Amino acid sequence: MSKSFDVCIRGDGVVGRTLALLLARERLHVALVSRTSDPQAGQSTADVRAYALNSASRGVLEPLRVWPAEPLSTPVLEMQVWGDDGGRLDFTAQSVEQAALAWIVDVPALEQQLIQAVRYQPQIEIVETPVEAALNVICEGKKSSSRDEFGAHWTVKPYFQKAIAARLESDLPHRGIARQWFSNGEILALLPLSGVAGNAVALVWSVSVERADALQKMAPEEFCAALQAVYGEEVSAQVGAMRLTTERVCWPLALSNADHWVGPGWALAGDAAHTVHPLSGQGLNLGLADAASLAKVIAQREYWRGLGDEKLLRRYERSRKVDVTTMSAVTDGLHGLFALTNGPWPALRNWGMKGFASSALLKRWVARQAAGR
Repeated sequence: MSKSFDVCIRGDGVVGRTLALLLARERLHVALVSRTSDPQAGQSTADVRAYALNSASRGVLEPLRVWPAEPLSTPVLEMQVWGDDGGRLDFTAQSVEQAALAWIVDVPALEQQLIQAVRYQPQIEIVETPVEAALNVICEGKKSSSRDEFGAHWTVKPYFQKAIAARLESDLPHRGIARQWFSNGEILALLPLSGVAGNAVALVWSVSVERADALQKMAPEEFCAALQAVYGEEVSAQVGAMRLTTERVCWPLALSNADHWVGPGWALAGDAAHTVHPLSGQGLNLGLADAASLAKVIAQREYWRGLGDEKLLRRYERSRKVDVTTMSAVTDGLHGLFALTNGPWPALRNWGMKGFASSALLKRWVARQAAGR
């Protein structure tokens, strides 16, 4: 193994591997700290996660040749959103002149593409422990053990909710339609999988801690009945009869961020720097934008400026904090708004959704923002 590295990336998830490939294109020698010497070992074929990736994220991954082809990435051609008290919004890819509003990407497929790309990139070396380098980038996720080492303070705002994820199949094709419901403080999303003509969906359901525990214990048929109770008989005719095809996984939700993302010789990226509520599906999009921004800042640095120069790294932090802070505020505000289930709030939300739905210009702007445009 070589003794000299330009960059040491701690964390070999999607953001860490993407950043390693981006920096390798700049002819930098990258050490990627892996959780195991064999990155394919212990990976579950039953991984139920799916990412909603926008056009900007696709623009980062496709040139690296790691973008999964359909049916492992399914275009979202339409998004249907229901609120309480009859509110509804509809978005279509055609309305924003895009091929898709987003793509629902199978996580194991994306991870395997990245593993193979890193394996055949000679500028990247897999290491088991951190090594000395001019720049250390922390991509270890929200449970990073390295932030304290570099003096970054981590703030967490718990939502007292858990997200439940699973895969289901319907007796009807989804036709590339993603659906989301805001109901009684809960947020339920059904995301299309297995290609436009497919009938598989990824479920993400944000509920109270107590409700999550109860849903986890339900028999599969009882769980599917609880789903149908959220979206009702009328929508059920469009969604079709659902059945679970995987185990259910569950994790606590919180809004969290580091007080600063960079310092002399180090930077944070992805969930190690910030997390948001999954209601917008923007978590990985933000992380991939971090990787792209940091790689761009490094590629455009002055020839005399070192990789670990704090002033250089501040450019990356400034370029990303506005977008991340804005998305954090939007998701946190929406979560807080729909968590209010009593008094006039349901009627006010319904009024607001109807007003939003009637504004083609506002809907177009929001859809293009979500698409990364």
